Amino acid sequence: MREPILPADSHVHSEFSWDAANGSMERTCAEAVRRGLPAVAFTEHADHTPWLVHGYDAHLSRISVDGLLTPPPMDLDGYLASIERCRDLFPQLRILSGLELGEPHWHPEAVAKLTAAPLDRLLGSLHCLPLGDGFSEPPGQFAARPAAEVLHDYLAEIPKLIEGSSVFAVLAHIDYPVRYWPGEFDPAPFEDGYRHALRTLAGTGRALELNTRLPFFHATLLRWWWEEGGEAVSFGSDAHMPHAVGDGLADAAARAQAQGFRPGRHPYDFWLR
Repeated sequence: MREPILPADSHVHSEFSWDAANGSMERTCAEAVRRGLPAVAFTEHADHTPWLVHGYDAHLSRISVDGLLTPPPMDLDGYLASIERCRDLFPQLRILSGLELGEPHWHPEAVAKLTAAPLDRLLGSLHCLPLGDGFSEPPGQFAARPAAEVLHDYLAEIPKLIEGSSVFAVLAHIDYPVRYWPGEFDPAPFEDGYRHALRTLAGTGRALELNTRLPFFHATLLRWWWEEGGEAVSFGSDAHMPHAVGDGLADAAARAQAQGFRPGRHPYDFWLR
């Protein structure tokens, strides 16, 4: 039996992400080598939107003030030094630098400063939506208003993110709110919203991430992405701890291959149709 193809894990966090208290770039690289991954991209969080801390993320209260979490700035110099150190320690692993830019269309000046440094892989993501006088992540949104309304708003914001920021190459976890969905999720009622967002992304020539946190949704997303003209996919475990790097990548790659996407010339390349 042929061994499953392992693509690069292009969405990984280490201790340089403010929400990865147990992260370790060095231990993540060691685990990636043990698992036989060809490459990893450390796409650390670069967030600038403050949001209200609710019961679900009370563990973040250590960095919140009066219930308002303001993500701390990233230590870019320390991060880049750690990247170089790990490249020396693990020459058999291709290690890419990068960032996960939260709501980059809302913070163009801050994003421009961060991305002035030479980085290999930039992800764009949407974590928050307006709620009252502030912002909240999906669990807080779901606690305050109907889940279907939240997801419709989320999908309506994705095209604004895509059209409002050209700096990133990959749209990360378009299924992010579904992680916290109250009950079993049926994508059918949201097909139009997903297709519009995917069509907008396809029109820019950028890649869609298959985030392996929700593997059950991959086949549907891939089919819609293909039908809307999507040319490229990327894969990401969204690991925040070393042991999770590479989780689900073989299965996601098999689904992408079944849909018609193929590996690029190099193991860290996007998969193309």
